[in-house]
Amino acid sequence: MKSLPVTTFQGISGFGIVGVILLAVIFAPFIAPHSDTALVGEVWAPISDKAWLGLDNLGRDIFSRLLYGGRITLAVAFAATASMFVLGCSAGFAAAVAGKWVDTVLARTCDALMAIPTLIFALVLLSIVGSSIPMLIGTLAVLGSTRVFRISRALAGNIAAHDYFEAARLRGEGLIWLIFFEVLPNALPPLIAEFGLRLCSGFLFIAALSFLGLGIQPPLADWGGMVRDNASAIMFGGMAPLVPAAAISLFAVGVNLLVNWAVARRTE
Repeated sequence: MKSLPVTTFQGISGFGIVGVILLAVIFAPFIAPHSDTALVGEVWAPISDKAWLGLDNLGRDIFSRLLYGGRITLAVAFAATASMFVLGCSAGFAAAVAGKWVDTVLARTCDALMAIPTLIFALVLLSIVGSSIPMLIGTLAVLGSTRVFRISRALAGNIAAHDYFEAARLRGEGLIWLIFFEVLPNALPPLIAEFGLRLCSGFLFIAALSFLGLGIQPPLADWGGMVRDNASAIMFGGMAPLVPAAAISLFAVGVNLLVNWAVARRTE
């Protein structure tokens, strides 16, 4: 029997991992045995038939909080990634198509933002304005849009050098038409792969902020905050912080497998 190609195996594995996680968090109210805030037993109680992954630092069911926390973490990561792509691609395409002073102003603004360390900038900004979910999404969108701007600007610049683009410009098509009907369709495949990478990095960034106390705030559950809340269990031989950490790693691996498969398919 012929074995599957590596890229196909990566695609199947990635779809399986990400699909199972998404289905689990979407249907969390039907799967979780308890609510994410219910106190159901003793602090850091071990695995049992009533607590499949044990209890956390307040006696809450880790399995239930993992499901509910995944909904919030993934929703915020997706919203932030989508926002950064809307902002970054719009600016990058406009800079490449319009050129001249528009390109100069946007490129210099992007360079100035990229010169600031991302984590430090996010920590300072969220410390000042607060860690509400809208502010968290907005901060990640602005910081991540600089990377998307550079990529989309380069893609649009290459597309603008083709004859079909110049023909559309000579027909008198406006900036909006050139961006949405000439640049975007041809830049979409690499941008989709980039979206997967940015989703993964944004997800990890949110988890890091939550671990530092400036991400998603209690009483909402999220995977980074669960690691922080249960970190001291390690000193007593507990496994509570390892469960959300494993979930973070598993989702990151699944997304990377999907991105590798998508890139491989595109280059075939």
